[in-house]
Amino acid sequence: MGIGATAGVAAVGGIALNANASSEGGGSSSSDNLAFDKDAYTKLTKTVTDTEGTEHAVTYHFWKAITYVANPVDETYQSLIVSAPVEIDGETVDPTNAPILFANSVGGYMPSSVADATEVGGGGMSTGGGGAPSGAPTASGSALPNANGNTNATGGATSSNQLLALAAGYVVVEPGARGRTLKNADGEYYGTAPAVIVDLKAAVRYIRSNKGRIPGNVDRIVSAGTSAGGAVSALLGASGDSKLYDSYLQELGAADASDAIFATGAWCPITDLEHADGAYEWNWGANALSTGKQVDQTVSKALQSQFAEYQAGLRLRGLNGFGTLTARNYDEYLLKQYMEPSATSYLAALSDSARETYLAANTFITWSGGRATFTWADFLTHVGARKKDAPAFDAFDLSAGENNEFGAGTTLSRHFTAYGAKNDTTGLSSKRVASDIPAKLDLMNPMYHLVEKVNGKRSKHWWIRLGTKDSDTSHTVSANLAAAAKGLGDDVNHLYYWDQGHGANTDPGDFITWIAKVTGYKGPKKK
Repeated sequence: MGIGATAGVAAVGGIALNANASSEGGGSSSSDNLAFDKDAYTKLTKTVTDTEGTEHAVTYHFWKAITYVANPVDETYQSLIVSAPVEIDGETVDPTNAPILFANSVGGYMPSSVADATEVGGGGMSTGGGGAPSGAPTASGSALPNANGNTNATGGATSSNQLLALAAGYVVVEPGARGRTLKNADGEYYGTAPAVIVDLKAAVRYIRSNKGRIPGNVDRIVSAGTSAGGAVSALLGASGDSKLYDSYLQELGAADASDAIFATGAWCPITDLEHADGAYEWNWGANALSTGKQVDQTVSKALQSQFAEYQAGLRLRGLNGFGTLTARNYDEYLLKQYMEPSATSYLAALSDSARETYLAANTFITWSGGRATFTWADFLTHVGARKKDAPAFDAFDLSAGENNEFGAGTTLSRHFTAYGAKNDTTGLSSKRVASDIPAKLDLMNPMYHLVEKVNGKRSKHWWIRLGTKDSDTSHTVSANLAAAAKGLGDDVNHLYYWDQGHGANTDPGDFITWIAKVTGYKGPKKK
């Protein structure tokens, strides 16, 4: 399942995997108060089309929105849905010991809800509170392109995974979670950091506390998410059972159970936010905006300098014996470890004529001996316009979605880096970062749990994906995540999709097969 794995070549439970489908037809933290009602389901049928164009009928039990905490702040978001297959292509199956795909639909740190879901894949983003507040920041990647390049707001890359998982015999759990735009009647924001990760942890605790009642193997939970959803999926995997979240979970009346998960799937994770501006400028500082205008190079260079210092402090080693990753060699690392292998895999899969046409249109690539090579500078030119201005995440005018994610009380947006605060242009903010921000950054950053305070209860299996043309974030973000996990001895499956943008998922079948591999699942048992 390494670099060059292609979608659809593997099958689970006899089904070749694809993303196309058509549809048929309160109180305390005691687990006793959060018992799953195994009989409260409806029976539904879904037709899933595999990679070879063959339709497979999947009959499944579906549980509508279930509140997963005893003391919810807002049940519209703090609820989950469950789908468990009971018949695949006319064969009765038993999902009791199947892996559980825990698929969030978070995007741009916005609210996500399953309250009105009526079938598998029914989760989606919501602006919340009747829409984003006036002047609210736009979401980073809040509209996510799916595997076919179309835009949707119902889970991005993971929206294809739910159907494939169900057809493979897995149980699918889709949680809602609070997000940054939610505010109450008093104008107070109640979905900003760390609400989203606290809610997802509470949902995992609900699942694990219902072992023997809820279908699926609660010790084999695999998370999945895209963009900000990829960030919180990675965070969920990195921070399992961390005591940092206990007070938040107790306040919600979360179940008294573990919130550790078995494996993590993260697509284009927008994370490590306190260092994201520097990483972005290191990667895209020389690229112009879509208008053709260059960003302020004084700002860009200052942020690049910050990234160099941060990267050196991480002391991460690259995969395959590369050595310590620094700002000086990271371009070479990305090129040799990810970009050239990605282009090679893409070109090798083309017909001779199609490859010849592509290479004629992209002369920066040298194709020799079945291998693609090119320079980093040419790669950046090939990608073209950068998506965001500088700073990309902690905007001087507080206009970024991430500024809103760190809002608090009745304050819409706040700075979360010293550089952003110092250069504030709104006049509404202190020139210093608020005292509560550092602790919240730790709560929101998987790197804290993989590098600074290494968490022994983390996920030990990682599936990480990013498009080579994704300039919503820096390519170093997911590469650092992968290097940190690999350095701890974890199983890491990380690659970049050639010429794909934000939210791409071009090998969903391989992800489903990977779940079976790492969990040891042999396929659905027939009754």
